[in-house]
Amino acid sequence: QVQLVESGGGVVQPGRSLSLSCAASGSISSANVMGWYRQTPGKERELVATITQDGWTNYADSVKGRFTVSRDHAEKTVSLQMNSLKPEDTAVYYCNVYLSYEGIEYWGQGTRVTVSS
Repeated sequence: QVQLVESGGGVVQPGRSLSLSCAASGSISSANVMGWYRQTPGKERELVATITQDGWTNYADSVKGRFTVSRDHAEKTVSLQMNSLKPEDTAVYYCNVYLSYEGIEYWGQGTRVTVSS
């Protein structure tokens, strides 16, 4: 069983930065993708950014150039550096781990990010 614990959400003014972190506990196979998704009321959860075990990244068009995803294999953490935040970035952000070999994914409990003046 894998558990994911997010931290770092909060309230920030437009244009400012915020960093999210997610720590995984339990067994994570070598073939996995870690990343972040977000969701606002009434909308489906959407991809923000993912990173493979080899360091390949994928970003939503809306965050390219502003957000950076990174991971630490040894510590089993994935982070999201969010710069130049916009009100439309306001959402609950969820950490995700996808275990490729097992075909199983895990979700964190979510952390709220509010961008408002």
